[in-house]
Amino acid sequence: MDLRQLRYFVAVARERNFTRAAETLHIAQPPLSRQIQLLEEELGVVLIIRKSRPIKLTDAGRLFYEQALQVLGRVDQMKDATRRVGMNRNRVLSIGFVASTLYGGLPSLIRKLRQNAPELDIQLLEMLSIQQIPALKEGRIDIGFGRLKQNDPNVVSTVLREERLVLALPQGTPLARDDTPLPLSAVAGQKLIVYPKEPRPSYADQVLGVLQDEDVRPSEVLEVREIQTALGLVAADSGICIIPSSARQMRSDVQYRMIDSLRALSPVILNHRAGENSRYLDLVKTLIHDMYAENPAWLEANNLRPAPPEGRKPNRA
Repeated sequence: MDLRQLRYFVAVARERNFTRAAETLHIAQPPLSRQIQLLEEELGVVLIIRKSRPIKLTDAGRLFYEQALQVLGRVDQMKDATRRVGMNRNRVLSIGFVASTLYGGLPSLIRKLRQNAPELDIQLLEMLSIQQIPALKEGRIDIGFGRLKQNDPNVVSTVLREERLVLALPQGTPLARDDTPLPLSAVAGQKLIVYPKEPRPSYADQVLGVLQDEDVRPSEVLEVREIQTALGLVAADSGICIIPSSARQMRSDVQYRMIDSLRALSPVILNHRAGENSRYLDLVKTLIHDMYAENPAWLEANNLRPAPPEGRKPNRA
């Protein structure tokens, strides 16, 4: 499979016609049809129903079309960013992040970074904590904001803060009748929804590890791919979920209660390559320190032990 085949398939999927697709690609129809056939043979599935007029995509074809668009879009972004850097137009800073950090300080940090370094082309890439380590080592990102501690000698990790965990509960259920903190033992006997399902280890293992340390056993554990799905299932009264406190902003049709336990914490961690001496990394650390010094409401409400980046003095206890 190559990029040319992806572009050919996308053209056919858009036009719903081999002849028109060949015309837009400026090639003859037979080689276009042959490349699509080779693609289907490699995948082992039929992507296009050719007997219909206009042609239709199979379920597999629709999935492949959506994924192909993402891949081709990312390639175009990569080419454009590389050209800009090569022509000395601006510097690209790629930042990986776990989704839950969007509800804490990450948006504010990015705004400050754009203000202080307008020459930067900041690229934000959502990726799980475990995916950030190889992405840093391979140069696909420059900085990562994750939640899992790691011990790779090629990556430096700094715990920025310890964020409190909360229980997300279906409205109208017995546990949702109050908003005071709950003991971790309240999870015992409940159907627990955790995320992400894969890859592991992940935040799901962090949550399950906290419960195991306290000998708290849910009646059932349901694994889903992402936090949005987990909270949607909670809203549908399909179980409860443990999420970082700042992510309470995601849904208003769910009841949230803080967990009353010093173990119920999730760190927010800054990751970067060992030996990195970029002035932009130093700028990011300085901006985080300054942001914490401002003592924003979300920091006080969601975090037990805010901590500045490495090398900075704490702005408070």
